[in-house]
Amino acid sequence: MRFVPAATLAGMSEKAAPTTTPDASRRSDRSRRAIYESALALVSETGYAKLTIEAIAARAGVGKQTIYRWWPSKGDVVLEAFLDLVQRSAVPPEAGQGASALPDTGDLAADLKLVLRATVDELNEPSYAGPARALAAEGILNPQLGARFLEQALAPGLRLYATRLATARENGEIRAETDVAIATDLLVAPLTYRWLLGTGPLDHTYADALVDQVLGGLRKG
Repeated sequence: MRFVPAATLAGMSEKAAPTTTPDASRRSDRSRRAIYESALALVSETGYAKLTIEAIAARAGVGKQTIYRWWPSKGDVVLEAFLDLVQRSAVPPEAGQGASALPDTGDLAADLKLVLRATVDELNEPSYAGPARALAAEGILNPQLGARFLEQALAPGLRLYATRLATARENGEIRAETDVAIATDLLVAPLTYRWLLGTGPLDHTYADALVDQVLGGLRKG
């Protein structure tokens, strides 16, 4: 999962594929893409625990040694494939915005609603939700993988929230004593709760209401 539109994380880069000649490079790119797609599909279908390098290789139509030449473990394959999915789903940033910042139109509520609505759409997309759920669940059992998932997939977006909220605090849009880390949690944690546990609808109406409730508590009385 991530908590910002895809363009904000588009700076993440893939590992460079081995290259010798243009034809070899194209073959490597095709193989890498097939491995990514196979890993994401299989982890959604079987879960992380039952996923094997052999199954990924068979589905991708490559030898397992090809996978081991590029990645040391299945966790590395799945995480890199997921980050590639994030990058490929990136959309152009809003006018006047860079690819590593939340929108800042001067209307904090509108900006946050735009971001949370995009996040809701993503969390409801099966091709994204399956791998994200698998990585989130496995991260609880596998602290090393969980730490990498947090740092590479989640933390960049969370830092962007904190930066946008800090700007709002400086501009007097929210109270001066606001803890932006806690405010970020208040915005994104309820989405995760509904997404993981299915406690209620996860839609634009909920995203808008969440922003209104959180900002109602953060703004000056």
